[in-house]
Amino acid sequence: MPFLFSAINIAPKQARKPLLRFSERIALTTLISALALSNTVFAAETPLTLAQAQHLAIERSRQLAAQGYAVTSSREMAVSAGQLPDPVLKVGVDNLPVNGADRFSLTNDFMTMRRVGVTQEITRADKRQWRANRFEREAEKTLAEKNVTTAAIERDTALAWLDRYYTEAMATVIAEQGVQAKLEMQAAEGAYRAGRGNQADIFAARSALAAFDDRASEIARRIRNAKTMLARWVGGAADMPLAGKPATDTIRLDSATLDTQLAHHPQIAVLSKQEEIAQAEAQLAQANKKPDWSVEVAYQQRGPAYSNMISVGVSIPLQWDQKNRQDRELSSKLAMVEQAKAEREEMLRAHISETRTMINEWENNRERIARYQRELIPLANERTAAAIAAYRGGKSTLADVLAGRRNEIDVRIQALQLEAETARLWAQLNFLFPDEGVNAHSAMMMNRDTK
Repeated sequence: MPFLFSAINIAPKQARKPLLRFSERIALTTLISALALSNTVFAAETPLTLAQAQHLAIERSRQLAAQGYAVTSSREMAVSAGQLPDPVLKVGVDNLPVNGADRFSLTNDFMTMRRVGVTQEITRADKRQWRANRFEREAEKTLAEKNVTTAAIERDTALAWLDRYYTEAMATVIAEQGVQAKLEMQAAEGAYRAGRGNQADIFAARSALAAFDDRASEIARRIRNAKTMLARWVGGAADMPLAGKPATDTIRLDSATLDTQLAHHPQIAVLSKQEEIAQAEAQLAQANKKPDWSVEVAYQQRGPAYSNMISVGVSIPLQWDQKNRQDRELSSKLAMVEQAKAEREEMLRAHISETRTMINEWENNRERIARYQRELIPLANERTAAAIAAYRGGKSTLADVLAGRRNEIDVRIQALQLEAETARLWAQLNFLFPDEGVNAHSAMMMNRDTK
């Protein structure tokens, strides 16, 4: 060290500048590395929000991709159904002798002809249009089913996310109370050694601590199960820490216009599209009451001594029993239209009733949560504090403290359970319809997959 200091002291200022620049570069490099490491750690510990979980679930869904392919299939079939049927090529031999001097001869008999022809069914334009419309309605129905699937993914992901959130919140409460129970057991043991307590207090404190450990073990199992359910939707991101809970005190539904809003519910939209499919089939059955003609042109070649011929023909189906065939088919399709309409109206009534019930329960639960936060939890805390103060002053037993502690944790757990139930109702109400942002994201992913 003396040699180092002397070398630095005798060096001129010009000699010290490169050394300082080198030290500055080392410091700057160290700082950049530290920042990069801190950014990596920060990125690794970024909490998972509910919206991010829903985006991941939409990205990972193969059901949405399958429905996208179904839409493509129906639209391709719509184009195909709008075309004329393929022409039919006909090749044959007419009036071939099978006995006599000219048997099996293609040229000796004047009636023997080698024939080649084409038959084309002329399907009317309106009938082809209704066939195409039927597949277009199928595509629209599948798109409506895709909205049902998207809403279900968002809802189920939210339920899994909230289940894990509140289970971990309960685990935190139990862990806090477990720490207090351990301190109370140590205090009971110290009091017994000092001659101010008895063994019953020690056993009671140990029993309370064992009970907390048991509840902690049970809640740890529930957390693992909650992560497993969340991983069903978001994969490996289920192990990330969770962000703060969303605002569950507002929903996107308005009780005053609930009937109008639910008329556009995805499941109602599916039944509306089913009704449109039935109507297209009824229109097609109506068009089938007018038969399609077929036109045939054939060229017939005879022997060299005879003239060749050409034939033209038209085929027309004879609908001689329309009242038992075409009319019955039309009546069947019209009945399916009424069936789809009745099912849609019945489902709408059921959705309105169920949704109003959930809204009433959600509002009542919010009122109860406010009561817990305003009265029940503070009273439980004050009871525990009073019991501890009395025990320290020798005016009560440890059993009173433990009873107060059990009551406090029970009240806090009950409050969390009520909040969890309310949040589940919120998720079921808020995601009756696909979220606009998530839905746009899912549409983008669907387009990418179908391409």
